Amino acid sequence: MVSLTALWLPIVLSAIIVFVASSILHMVLPYHRSDYQRLPDEDRLLAAIRSAGVKRGLYHFPFCTHKEMKSPAAIEKFKQGPVGIMTLFPSGPPAMGKYLAKWFGYCLVVSFFVAYLTGRTVAPGTDYLAVFRVAGTTAFMAYGLGTLSNAIWKGQPLNVTIKEVIDGLIYGGLTGGTFGWLWLR
Repeated sequence: MVSLTALWLPIVLSAIIVFVASSILHMVLPYHRSDYQRLPDEDRLLAAIRSAGVKRGLYHFPFCTHKEMKSPAAIEKFKQGPVGIMTLFPSGPPAMGKYLAKWFGYCLVVSFFVAYLTGRTVAPGTDYLAVFRVAGTTAFMAYGLGTLSNAIWKGQPLNVTIKEVIDGLIYGGLTGGTFGWLWLR
């Protein structure tokens, strides 16, 4: 068993490496640029949302309770469409610094739990590949597999989900590699 305090360097360094890699994947490489689309007649739609007084939150439309779902009126609304989920953020320019800080915090949390699980299952002195397998798999589960629920429940397009899973595989590999490299000998 390896204590968490002995793994502070791979925890912090793997979070930094994943943070930098995600910045490269999302801002430098072009493959995420097609993830989002512009709304048709965006100005008119945004004006309608503003005039309706819709505030920050998560919305499902057409909205109905489980009991109402089978009613003819609800079924007709679903047939007519559109059907979707909409997330509204607070008005104003995107707070990228805040989002990036939260993402880095998430990377630290993932690395902490990777360290916890790997430290409990892999002995000091274990070879690189064995450490890589445990740490990389654990990180992939956090970064890559969790995104699948968006395709299942939120209607996220499959191509976007596949890209997120690939990103998670990259982040898992980088995390596993960092832990394997810095594992206690």
